[in-house]
Amino acid sequence: IMSRRAIILAGGRGTRLRPYTVVLPKPLMPIGEFPILEVIVRQLVRHGFTHITMAVNHQAEIIKAFFGNGERWGVRVDYSLEDQPLGTMGPLRLIPDLPDNFLVMNGDILTDLDYSMFYERHAADGNIFSISSAVRRHVVDYGVLETNEEGHLSGFREKPSLRYQVSMGIYMVSRRALAFIPKEGAYGFDGLMLDLLAAGENVVVRPYEDYWLDIGRPDDYAQAIDEFESMRSKFLP
Repeated sequence: IMSRRAIILAGGRGTRLRPYTVVLPKPLMPIGEFPILEVIVRQLVRHGFTHITMAVNHQAEIIKAFFGNGERWGVRVDYSLEDQPLGTMGPLRLIPDLPDNFLVMNGDILTDLDYSMFYERHAADGNIFSISSAVRRHVVDYGVLETNEEGHLSGFREKPSLRYQVSMGIYMVSRRALAFIPKEGAYGFDGLMLDLLAAGENVVVRPYEDYWLDIGRPDDYAQAIDEFESMRSKFLP
């Protein structure tokens, strides 16, 4: 089996999860008996990833102390240290030996996505970038008024529900996407998407219908803790 490479973005400050993250970096927030980042590492190892690079910044030493070189999990773990916040895509410019195709993901996601299939489909279709997406519904808690140019009521909807696709924070990236990342400064997922669209590049969105939570928000973190125990075999068979 060819070696699979993953970059985990673990440098965020976790400001939305304060006060917890004053002490612990967000990727080390526990879910059951594991930090969320260890759940991810275990999942990636099961899906054939052999080399994981953690892009770290905030509280990097704590993350390094926990994961070391990865041998405990049977995987090579190394670190890319940012000396300033670089956004989600900026850290990739610091990693010298990236293969033709590699996974990039946030370090605070609870999902049962099939990472192998996501990896293989991207490698096979040859696109520059693939996004794993989830469907979210948002109910507007108001009666929504629609008006015409004269300011007269033209329609009315009581508490409409909007359905949209959101990025799960899990991407497959082709090495040629690196050419779009500027040489310095912060550069995010949003910047790269707009630049790829402007360049007419094909970005594939692969909807995922099953479980996904971004534990960056206190409500979602509480939900993840509740559901991890009861659904544990779904995440760590």
